[in-house]
Amino acid sequence: MAHFSDDREYPVITMLPGEIFTEKSTIMGKDIAAALKKGDVYLIAVLERHHGTGNVGLGLLRGYGLKDGAVATTVAHDSHNLIVIGTNPEAMNAAAKELVRVQGGYTLVKGTEVIDTLPLNICGLMSSAPAEELIGSLDEIAAKAHAQGVLDGIDPFISLSFMALPVIPKLRITDMGMFDTEKFEFIK
Repeated sequence: MAHFSDDREYPVITMLPGEIFTEKSTIMGKDIAAALKKGDVYLIAVLERHHGTGNVGLGLLRGYGLKDGAVATTVAHDSHNLIVIGTNPEAMNAAAKELVRVQGGYTLVKGTEVIDTLPLNICGLMSSAPAEELIGSLDEIAAKAHAQGVLDGIDPFISLSFMALPVIPKLRITDMGMFDTEKFEFIK
């Protein structure tokens, strides 16, 4: 588990159902482990995937709903880095490794087991599959994510892509860390 200082306040991206805007909230470090276990907050990471920089932005997210697992995507506007959200680092690692294996797309993990993956064989962003097949696969993996707790009003994958778009208010995450779009600065 990532180390959080008990006496430090950490920023949290708060998702709004049906919206791409977010709110800013905070949580004290001493409360994070319990909030993760309860499903009140999630770990979120953005891994740079184009230039081998090794950049990994880490943060916290609220309002997603996932239970015991992780969701990852390489469709992450505008940079299209790998974004992963999870209830624990082990599940997130499994999801990230799966997307590396298939060279991009969408994946869903329960515990540390990959439940479903939709590879996007064109740069991890698009598919050469026929539209009807792709739509069916998208509907199927989204239904599985909702069955795993993702809240109504939250698209399990597209909503994550907007969490990494640092031009939409109020709080976002990039491969360089959490970004306050109102102050237009990274949060230390």
